[in-house]
Amino acid sequence: MTVRSSTSVVTFTHPFRISGYPDELPEGEYVVVVDEELLQGFSFEAYRRTGTYLTVKGRGRRTDISETRPITQKALEAALDHDRTLAAKASWRANSSPV
Repeated sequence: MTVRSSTSVVTFTHPFRISGYPDELPEGEYVVVVDEELLQGFSFEAYRRTGTYLTVKGRGRRTDISETRPITQKALEAALDHDRTLAAKASWRANSSPV
């Protein structure tokens, strides 16, 4: 089985939560790793996602430690969408002038 991994960085501008985890995470940059496996039997290369992981850095005196948390793509997209909504609302409020 051939497996490939890709890495990207996402940025949250507000504290956020990921479905399935009780703690709130601080705003900042987070590394996302996506694992995919090669599907056999096709005349072209096709991959299927097998896992998505969010790397969470330690806080306080534990900044030298990081944790890789399995998440769903849907939960990650929901958290990013919520963050964008909060950012848009904050921008709108900042640019609105009182009447």
